[in-house]
Amino acid sequence: MSDHPGLALAPGAAGDLRVNGSRLLGRLDDLAAIGGSRDGGVTRMGFSPEDRQARAYVVQEATAAGLRTRIDAGGNLLIRRPSGHRGVERPAVLVGSHLDTVAQGGRLDGAYGVIAALEVLQTLHEGGVATGCEIIAIAFANEEGALFPQPFWGSMVLTGQLDALPSEPQDSSGKPLRQALELAGGDMARLATAVWPPGSCTAYLELHVEQGPVLQRRGRRIGVVDSITGRTLLRVQMQGRAGHAGTTPMGGRQDPLVVAAQAVLAVKALAGAEQLCRVATVGWMDVRPNSPNTVPDVVRLDVDLRDSDHGRLAEAEEALRRKLALLARRGDVQISVEAAVRTDPVPTDPRLRHAIEASAAELGLAHETLASGAGHDAQIMAAITPVGMIFVPSIDGVSHVPSERTAPEDLVAGAEVLLRTVLRV
Repeated sequence: MSDHPGLALAPGAAGDLRVNGSRLLGRLDDLAAIGGSRDGGVTRMGFSPEDRQARAYVVQEATAAGLRTRIDAGGNLLIRRPSGHRGVERPAVLVGSHLDTVAQGGRLDGAYGVIAALEVLQTLHEGGVATGCEIIAIAFANEEGALFPQPFWGSMVLTGQLDALPSEPQDSSGKPLRQALELAGGDMARLATAVWPPGSCTAYLELHVEQGPVLQRRGRRIGVVDSITGRTLLRVQMQGRAGHAGTTPMGGRQDPLVVAAQAVLAVKALAGAEQLCRVATVGWMDVRPNSPNTVPDVVRLDVDLRDSDHGRLAEAEEALRRKLALLARRGDVQISVEAAVRTDPVPTDPRLRHAIEASAAELGLAHETLASGAGHDAQIMAAITPVGMIFVPSIDGVSHVPSERTAPEDLVAGAEVLLRTVLRV
């Protein structure tokens, strides 16, 4: 492990109890090497070999710390103290995030929340601290959905939203999830055994890098999240007619790529001139046959719409569907639109926000209340329990890229706030 000395914060009302900053940062360094590239990027997509290696590393660290680990049927990794148990008399507080990344993503997104949760649990265990609720660290499976396009897989399974998941999930090439889930320790046939009913969990807390510029610009060390954005992911397919690039007259073409180009601009306008939603993005496109001397016959693209208001999301989707229908007629192509993901905006719990604010104030850390523009497992967990989120600053506000960074002292500060918030809850 790498050495990061002198980063522990002075203890507050929690007495001498504090996280081990060097251990936290060292584990983050270790984890970043799994799936890491020379430019600092990390490719550790959900249910990939690299993802399994990262999970094995966390299990190894937890076991060495004297903690117990288990993987449920959905592939979620749960970490408990040896004396811990889950039951009606002693409900749980879940703390965590995810270990998987997008392709060439950052080293902190998700992983920071898991490693900080492990650090909090280990700190409580080493200190012999008794808690009224059982504190459980969790690494949710396949939050990003980068390889198998079922984002929030693990948290949706845990919260019992099984009907919203495909019965036989596949990756973009048609490879089934069933086998990959089994390799990760899960079991597609037993997903129901991983479901936690409402009431079994007192709260869910997630520590995360902001992934935006607000905290850095305002000089705040801690973000107290008041809401998490809603997201609609639309899969669009455009069917035209292939032809020779040199012999097919321009006037008679049924070119889906030309229509797709117009569609990309229409998506941008939703969040631009029309202001129907906060952001709108086309981040993936597939052109077939993708030959330089052939008019394409099929184009597929994904449209990502986000807003903190459910009504605005629905309005933006409907407006886009109307635009696509018009473009299909003008371009003489067929367009189909499928809603692949719909996650509603979610407010965080006021009681948990207050606990986070009090913890930051106890440590003398300036905080800011803000919304999350990215989706998180927390919004899925809100179906069964109150949720709270803590942000730390992202340098230059970038995330999902190799240059994703947060100052080491801010990473330790966020873990200290998480520890004190857990104790307050």
